[in-house]
Amino acid sequence: MRISGILKTAPSRSRLGIGSGAATVRERLAWPFRNRALVSLGAAALLFAAALPGQTLEQGESLRKGRRYADANGVFKALEQKDPKNVAVKVAWGRLMLDYGQIKDAADLFGEALGLNKDSAPAYLGAALVAADGFGADAAELARKALSLDPKLVEAQELLARLALEDNDNAKAAEEAQKALRMDANSVQAKAVLDAMDLLADKKDTAWDPHDARGYETVAHFFVMNRRYEDGIAYYRKAIALDPGMDSARSQLGVNLMRMGQDDEAYQQLETCFNNGYRGDSYTSNSLKLLDYFKKFKTFQSGNVIVKLDPKEADLLHPYFQAEMERILATYQKKYKMQIEGPIQIEVYPNHTDFEVRTLGVPGLGALGVTFGHTIAMDSPSGRPPGQFHWASTLWHEMSHVFTLTMTNSRVPRWFTEGIAVHEETAVSPEWGDRLAPEEIAAIKNKTLLPIAELDRGFIHPKNDLQVGVSYFQAGRICDYITDKFGWDAILAMLHDYAADMDTPSVIRKELKMAPEDFDKEFFAFVEAQNKTAVDHFDEWKKRIQHVNEMSKAKDYDGVIKEGLAIRDFYPDYVEAGSVYEFLAAAYLAKGDKAAVIDQLERYVHAGGRSPDSIVQLGKLLTEAGNGKEAAAILDRLNYIYPLENEQHQMLGSLWLDQGNLAGAIREFGAVVAHNPIDPADAHYQLARAFYLDRQSSKAEDELILALEAAPSYRPAQKLLLELNAKQ
Repeated sequence: MRISGILKTAPSRSRLGIGSGAATVRERLAWPFRNRALVSLGAAALLFAAALPGQTLEQGESLRKGRRYADANGVFKALEQKDPKNVAVKVAWGRLMLDYGQIKDAADLFGEALGLNKDSAPAYLGAALVAADGFGADAAELARKALSLDPKLVEAQELLARLALEDNDNAKAAEEAQKALRMDANSVQAKAVLDAMDLLADKKDTAWDPHDARGYETVAHFFVMNRRYEDGIAYYRKAIALDPGMDSARSQLGVNLMRMGQDDEAYQQLETCFNNGYRGDSYTSNSLKLLDYFKKFKTFQSGNVIVKLDPKEADLLHPYFQAEMERILATYQKKYKMQIEGPIQIEVYPNHTDFEVRTLGVPGLGALGVTFGHTIAMDSPSGRPPGQFHWASTLWHEMSHVFTLTMTNSRVPRWFTEGIAVHEETAVSPEWGDRLAPEEIAAIKNKTLLPIAELDRGFIHPKNDLQVGVSYFQAGRICDYITDKFGWDAILAMLHDYAADMDTPSVIRKELKMAPEDFDKEFFAFVEAQNKTAVDHFDEWKKRIQHVNEMSKAKDYDGVIKEGLAIRDFYPDYVEAGSVYEFLAAAYLAKGDKAAVIDQLERYVHAGGRSPDSIVQLGKLLTEAGNGKEAAAILDRLNYIYPLENEQHQMLGSLWLDQGNLAGAIREFGAVVAHNPIDPADAHYQLARAFYLDRQSSKAEDELILALEAAPSYRPAQKLLLELNAKQ
């Protein structure tokens, strides 16, 4: 998975919507309990019933457990109106909201209950369940608080077992599950956790089969958490077979079928949930909308690569994605010493909200790309503001997951597959990948990086909104370090060990010949030394870059140059908005020193800078200076970042045409034609000229005819068409 920011809390996930505006029958989807209001069919009758005397908490709970959600909602609403300070009602109503996927409302109700009674164990349990739904780091603390108030609260103990296994801490998970079984020998969830541990370890015989639909739903959850989607699908099917009315499991079955490209059955399962009235969770309704929208995508297949693109940008983006996939496969098949059997599907979403829906349930973050088996879903370059997204880096990252997950049959721990993927981004080019971020500098300075044996926790249950990004950084640097010190073959050997179901401490001892604690000491020292300048000068840099900004606004260009040069190398990785490189370039440009502008912008690009405006500016300056080859190389970099501006394609096409790179020129002028050119006649003419020079006469003629259809009197096209006909 490739990240950009953190999508940590459950409420944001529960409110995801479709931004594509798909106009289908799914337009009628609505949240039945939004703001705790009853708006389902028969609402008037139910509200009337809710107003009658004699309703009890027990009745509401019975309706909830019987999955009569709308009826239960009416009972709890009426009970709260009668007694707004009744903690038990708020907790029970919160559990209803939780069951139905209304996480924000559930969290509010549990919070209100704790405001009325700070010692309510059920309210703390509810809060823990909300936190667990969003993979929050405080879930375990809240569950322990509930247990301290009610030591017999087995559900809280079961949750602790579940959380430990999500962190890939098998020993702790087993310990917590056994505690739950001592509290209740028939604890389904404790058995499910122990059963999942055995099944994940490929044990054929297990004594912990819960023989229960809820238990199988939990086992399926852990298979999905470990990216073993086919196994997860099988266990969701087992849950539904035992309880056909379990729409929570059916919804997850549909979502995971969609992840595996089985869209027709996914649609059927999700529509069944919807028709059953299970519409409150974000998975069911949004996934149905997405499947409707996804049918409109344009599909390209070449060999075993399938690329699915929104029709609005398909013709523009396909040549770039196809070429990059061919380069990736050639590189990775050699590097990982294997070939991928079967098709690999790439789905590219121009609306980030649609992509979020596609990846619902992925723990801990808002992503740029996610891999499901041999299917990759990712943002389009148009799905993010220009310069904030390097789509090619993301594609290399996600494709490395396809190889590492396939090699290990999805047994590789999350930290290692993510670390390899981060390593691969800069392996293909040191200019790619994420730069050293302020939160990572703080983690190094404050010594809060996690031990390698616990690194999965930083991805699954991060302590704060920044820890996931720090964990990606740490995992990537670990793989850099191992590759540098022990060689790439050590990485491959570790992958084979994980495929044999070895744990991280054992793998470190076997392949690196040291204890995990010793590895941590060496690695932490390596990271501290590698980033010493940035760590030591970060606070000073923050203060002085503000001063540079102020001087730039005041047009004190000499001051900008003096101060900017003084601090530039304190934190050379900073290439976001307001980078010192761009301040210096602007100051030098104002003083007319174009050579110095080129120098600073080249430093910016080589440091990983991605601003399309700055890159195009550098390309123009290099062209003016007679450095056409360098200008073309610079502009080509932008195709991997934001290939959606016609100006850059026109510039690059002309440069490559002059340099004899006819294939490149054809691609660039083709991009202009595919992307609503301002001057269609000239766009088709330029493409025709490239085809003509490449001796593709038929294609050249087709483009010239299109140029003349757009502008019948366009003389360059007329002249070239006459010349072409004369040679035939």
